[in-house]
Amino acid sequence: MPSKIAVVVLAAGSSKRMETPKQLLKWGNGTLITHTIQTALKLNTDSVYVVLGANFQLIKKTINHFSITILNNENWEQGLGTSIACASKHIQKQKPKIDAVLFILADQPFITSDYLNELVSSFSPHKNQIIASSYQNRKYGVPALFDAFYFEQLSKLKDDFGARNILKENESFMKALKPPVKNVDLDFKEDYDRFYKENFE
Repeated sequence: MPSKIAVVVLAAGSSKRMETPKQLLKWGNGTLITHTIQTALKLNTDSVYVVLGANFQLIKKTINHFSITILNNENWEQGLGTSIACASKHIQKQKPKIDAVLFILADQPFITSDYLNELVSSFSPHKNQIIASSYQNRKYGVPALFDAFYFEQLSKLKDDFGARNILKENESFMKALKPPVKNVDLDFKEDYDRFYKENFE
């Protein structure tokens, strides 16, 4: 039987460094967040959740038309870990049970659905697996897929380090895949302007 996998788009931050809601920046024919949702909906997975926080109402009305579940992380100011926890708590209650969750970020527009499907197809349930993305200098991070075994730990995260400690503590269960592109998080206006120009102008 195929595994039941949920995809979670983490998009709750206030984009302080960008000085404008990053999720709504133009990307191709849509925005960064609509691009990420469309990528997530192409995957061989069961459901897509989007965790919002800062600018909740503003962003929600631009994505309401997608077949996704929108979650509101009211503790978003405490950092990324709280968004992971918010989604994990919600997913733990789902029936039938979800076997794994794949976390992706709304500000990594160069991550492709092919790469994410590679993470999904590398997963075998009930083996406490974590499949993470491998970056330079032995750094591991999102996109990352966690077996349901970790849901309890994920639902207790509180700070801005995301699931970094869970990855570290469970390295023996971790499989790392290399993304086809260098990790590009669009954190600053000049990064966004440069990549937008390179890709769409």
